[in-house]
Amino acid sequence: MSVKKLLLLGFLMTALLPMLIVTLLTFYEARTVLREEIARDMQTRANAASRQVDNLMFERLQNLASWSHLEVMDEVVIGDFDKRLSNFLNELKVSYHGVYRSLYVVNNHNVIVASSQPADIGKPDHATPLWLQISFANRTVRLYQLNQQQLPMSSDILDENQHKVGTLWVIFDWSAVTRILESTTNQGSGAALINLDDAQRETRVLAETQHWKKIVAAHDISVDSVLQPTAEPPIFNWIVSIAQYRSVVMAPVHRMGYMFILLLIITGLLAATFAAPLSARITRPLARLTDYANHFMRATNGAPPTVGGPAEVRALSRAFNKMMDDLTLSKENLTRAAKLAVAGEMAAAMSHEIRTPLGILRSSAQVLAREKTLSPEGQEVVAFIQMETERLNKLVSTLVDSARPRQPEFAVHDMVPMLEHAVAMLRMQANKKDVNLAVVLPKPSDDEAQSRVLVECDAEQMTQVLLNLLLNAIQVLPAGGQVVASITDAPDHVIISVADNGAGVTEAQKEQIFDPFFTQRPGGIGLGLAVSKQIVTAHFGTLTVEKSTLASSGADFRIELPKRQLLNEAVPD
Repeated sequence: MSVKKLLLLGFLMTALLPMLIVTLLTFYEARTVLREEIARDMQTRANAASRQVDNLMFERLQNLASWSHLEVMDEVVIGDFDKRLSNFLNELKVSYHGVYRSLYVVNNHNVIVASSQPADIGKPDHATPLWLQISFANRTVRLYQLNQQQLPMSSDILDENQHKVGTLWVIFDWSAVTRILESTTNQGSGAALINLDDAQRETRVLAETQHWKKIVAAHDISVDSVLQPTAEPPIFNWIVSIAQYRSVVMAPVHRMGYMFILLLIITGLLAATFAAPLSARITRPLARLTDYANHFMRATNGAPPTVGGPAEVRALSRAFNKMMDDLTLSKENLTRAAKLAVAGEMAAAMSHEIRTPLGILRSSAQVLAREKTLSPEGQEVVAFIQMETERLNKLVSTLVDSARPRQPEFAVHDMVPMLEHAVAMLRMQANKKDVNLAVVLPKPSDDEAQSRVLVECDAEQMTQVLLNLLLNAIQVLPAGGQVVASITDAPDHVIISVADNGAGVTEAQKEQIFDPFFTQRPGGIGLGLAVSKQIVTAHFGTLTVEKSTLASSGADFRIELPKRQLLNEAVPD
C-alpha cells in the first residue's frame, strides 16, 4: 500500500473515527430521548383531553339531573303552562353561552309544552335512537345517538308519587368536545374521542379533528389516554387517541443527522487533501495515533504516544490528546452531576420533611427549658419530643434506604384524636405568631360519649399530612389570622378540612400548587403539598384546595378519604 494511502487511512482513522463514534452515539441518544419525550407529551395531552371531556360531560349530566326536579318543573305536574317555564329554559340556554342548542319539556303524550325556542311549543317530539342510559344523582339520564354535532339528553320529571309526568330534554352542542380535541393538537397531529364497546367488541369514533384519520391511516405515531384508576368506576367508556406524523416528529433528528453527515464528509475531504503532501514525514506518527485511538476505549491508564514530525503533526497530536482529555473530563462531569442531582433531591426532601418535627422539637425544648420543675405541661412536651424523634428517625431511614415513598400500612384509626393531636403539637407555634387555631369536630351519637370517625389509613403518614397542612396555614398567615381544622363524617367518606383566612390561592396557582418544588413562601422548598398529595392518593383519597369559607379570601385544603372495609369492622385501641 502506498504512503499516500497509508496517510489517508491513518488520518481518517485518527480524525474521523472518534468523531464518528461520538456522532453516532449522540444521534442515537438524541433520537431516543426525543421519541420518549414526544410520547410522554402525547400521553399527557391525551390524558388531559380525556379528563376535560369527562368533566364536561359530568357537568352536563349534573345539570340535567338537577334541573329535572326543580320547583319550576311543577308546572308539568299540575299541567298549568305559561311563559315562566319557557323563559326559564331560555335563560338556562343563554347563561351557558352556546353549550346547549335548545332545552324543552315534553309531556307524556310526547308533545313539547315548554321550550327555549317558543316556535317549537305544541309540536310533537321526534323519536331518537337511545345510546346510553345512566343512573346519576338518583335520576335516570338518557343519552341518544349523535346527529349533526348534537347530543340529545333527557331525564324524566316526576311528581311527588314518583310517577312520570313529563321529560326534560337538552340538546348539547357536541362541537364543544371537538374543540377540546383541537386544543390538544399541534402541528402535524390529530386527536379523536373513541368509544369502547366491550360487549360488542367494537369501537366508535365520537369526535375527531381534521387530519386524525389521515394520520392513523399512514400508520404513524399514536397514543391513547390512560388515566389512573380511582375508587369509583368511570361513567363513560371512552378514550382520547392522539396521532402525529412520524416525519414531523423526527424532523429535528433528521436535520441533526444531515448536519453530522455533512460535517463528516467535509472532514474526510480535508483529511484526504492534506494527507498526500505530508505522507513521507507523518505516516508513522499517524499510525501511532491511530493505534492509540483504536485502543483508547479499552485502555485503563494508557498514556498518549509521543509524536514527532512537522509542527502541524505535533499540533494535531496535542489537539487529539486534548480531545481525549475533554472526553474523559466530560464523562467525569456527567457522573458528578448525576450524583449531585440525586443527592440534591434527597437532601431537599429530607430537609423539608425534617423541618416540621425539628420545629416541634425546638418549640417543646424551649418550653421545657423555661420550667424550673417538670410540670404536667413539661411532661406532655417531653412526650412530644420522644414521639417526633421516633418519627424523624423512621423518616430519615426511609429516605436513605429508598428514594421511593413507603407504602401505607393500613389499619383502623380514629381521625378525631389524630387531628386533635396534630393541632396540639402546633398550638404553641400558632400562639407564638398570634394565630387562632381552632378544631371543629362532628357531634357524637347518642350512644357515644365523644365523636369517633373511623378510617382505614396509615396513622403516621396521615399525621404527616395534617401537620403539613396546618403548618403551611400557620406560616402564611399574619398575626391575628385564623385557622380552622374540621372533620365531616359522611356515610361513605370522610372530609378533613384545614381552612384559613389568609391571602388565598389564585386560579393560576391551583394548577401548580401540588407540583414538587413549587412554593410561594420565601424560604420554602415546595415539597410539603406534593408529598401530602402523594400520601393521600396512596390512601385512595383526594387532596384539593378551594376558596375558604372563613372570609372573602383564604384557602381551604380538603382531604377526602373513602371509608373502605374497616378491617372486618375492627375497632382501634
